[in-house]
Amino acid sequence: MLVLGIESSCDETGVALYDLDAGLLAHQLHTQMAMHAEYGGVVPELASRDHIRRAIPLTEACLAEAGKTLADLDAIAYTQGPGLGGALLVGASVANALAFGLNIPVVGVHHLEGHLLSPLLAEPRPDFPFVALLVSGGHTQLMAVRGIGDYEILGETLDDAAGEAFDKTAKLLGLTYPGGPMLSRLAEEGDPKRFTLPRPMLHADNLDMSFSGLKTAVLTLAREQEAAGGIDDATRKDICRAFQEAIVDVLVSKSLKALKQSGMKKLVVAGGVGANKQLRAALDAAASRHKLEVFYPPLALCTDNGAMIAFAGAMRLKFAQTAGGFAIKPRWDLASLPAV
Repeated sequence: MLVLGIESSCDETGVALYDLDAGLLAHQLHTQMAMHAEYGGVVPELASRDHIRRAIPLTEACLAEAGKTLADLDAIAYTQGPGLGGALLVGASVANALAFGLNIPVVGVHHLEGHLLSPLLAEPRPDFPFVALLVSGGHTQLMAVRGIGDYEILGETLDDAAGEAFDKTAKLLGLTYPGGPMLSRLAEEGDPKRFTLPRPMLHADNLDMSFSGLKTAVLTLAREQEAAGGIDDATRKDICRAFQEAIVDVLVSKSLKALKQSGMKKLVVAGGVGANKQLRAALDAAASRHKLEVFYPPLALCTDNGAMIAFAGAMRLKFAQTAGGFAIKPRWDLASLPAV
């Protein structure tokens, strides 16, 4: 079964082809970062218009890359939610129009399920069950994953997600959009011993997290440094390192606690923040100490992409889920998905 996947939930247009027998055949991605950088953040209307411009050319490029035609498709998957309403409508419209014209099934995919299952596109790939640390731009959750659609939320952020905290902190430090990746790059050159920031909820009995207070702590530290003579490049790097150290410590600690409480031995990390080098190094080290396994998606598939949507759609169709029709869900609880 050959599935075309279309991702358009926010500021990246992704298209991919996944075959149940041959695996991932092709994927194309266009990011809108340069366009939104002029405004310091994502402008929903501009995002929607750009998806309209990109969806069909990317689909054509994807088919050409794989040496396939529209006639070869067996099904189409698209991101049904959550995300920006207008952006989701573009993907839903293209997917349903193509499926109608080709007389093939179309299935709506939960964006976070796509991220959650993306490590299954890598080698080695984890077997169920496992604990998943989902750290995308707007979500930070720990989940027990026992099968396709069998998800239990163990803990989540009570306010800012880790990715949001990265972007907002970067803005506080005067970094340009998208600030999160730039903050991470500067942190690599920072002194980890110069500043210490709080680790919110590190010792709480539950698996929930909170990063809004950490952002406030950075603001306070930055103001102190400004009053003491200003923030030079070295100081900015050191603040970035202190911030990243705090985030990583919390994520690693909570992940280990989730594994212990669930009795599982495998951790899957997915989402854009999952590409962070320091987080990966810390999780790998912790896994080695505690004799655990940790799995990541390929770096190219950490951010939003069509491959994860094509794969998740293929899994849903493989296990006989009835294909859906035209619908979007800007707000959609992952735990509400049916198991297959």
